[in-house]
Amino acid sequence: MVRRGLVNWVRGRTVTAVEVLDSRSIRRHALGAGDFVGNLQGATVADVVRRGKFLWMPLVDSTAARDNQEPPPVPEVALMAHLGMSGQLLMQGPGVPDEKHLKVRVLLSTRDGMPDQLRFVDQRIFGGLFVTALVPTDDGGPGGLAESPLPLIAAEAAHIARDPLDPSFSFDLFYQRLRKRKTGLKRALLDQGLVSGIGNIYADEALWRARLHYARPTDTLRRTEARRVMDSARDVMLDALAAGGTSFDSLYVNVNGASGYFDRSLNAYGRQGQACKRCAAAGIQSIIRRDQFMNRSSHTCPVCQPRPRNGRW
Repeated sequence: MVRRGLVNWVRGRTVTAVEVLDSRSIRRHALGAGDFVGNLQGATVADVVRRGKFLWMPLVDSTAARDNQEPPPVPEVALMAHLGMSGQLLMQGPGVPDEKHLKVRVLLSTRDGMPDQLRFVDQRIFGGLFVTALVPTDDGGPGGLAESPLPLIAAEAAHIARDPLDPSFSFDLFYQRLRKRKTGLKRALLDQGLVSGIGNIYADEALWRARLHYARPTDTLRRTEARRVMDSARDVMLDALAAGGTSFDSLYVNVNGASGYFDRSLNAYGRQGQACKRCAAAGIQSIIRRDQFMNRSSHTCPVCQPRPRNGRW
């Protein structure tokens, strides 16, 4: 949702000024605030790209972008954003009061009817911004989801696998790697080196739709079952996007500050103690249960997602 929103607001606009209000939010930029500002000021945002939870904005020289150079300049660096636990990228006009936890303000060239400030707000300061190099992708495909895909990826995201919404996602490669894992199915879904973008909530929802338990050993998973899980994950993510994402509190909003409503459509996550909707529709009594899982939790139906006898995870 953040990437989709940013594309509409920042693509093709030039950075006119940058204010770093809290240097902790650019700590990953090793050369400091002066170099961070110098790399951004005068650069034009060529696109907004996402892979997993990493999001970056490729930057090109503003003169080349303004002159519509053909072929268009190939970006070499990008502004990288990682939202962490509480980071927000918000588009605001100058008349909007600064947020309490505003860390970085990026001023953009004016465009009719559009706010000209991109604000990075972060309450817990786990996220951050930094400028990074773009490197070729290892498979020659696009770096991630973008409007004008290029075979380039932010260096810090190069180890992140593609996600189910990525047009270049390869199910065959995913299944080949999955079968080599000796772990539980949900642990595999949360492994960013195997598949990205799913996360704890959507993993529970995908597994519920696929009728599989989180502890199912990956080395016993049949191809049809793995396909069912990936199809379910993709459907869950698309449904969530259509609902504006999943917002449980004010920290999880899009670039306009609006909350998503997919939490109203959840079938498993957060429904412990409530009836399983699928079983209820079939006239079967079953209650969603919650188990401790990797310092988090997993939600399953004991009837339509029975725990495997050899499930060790």
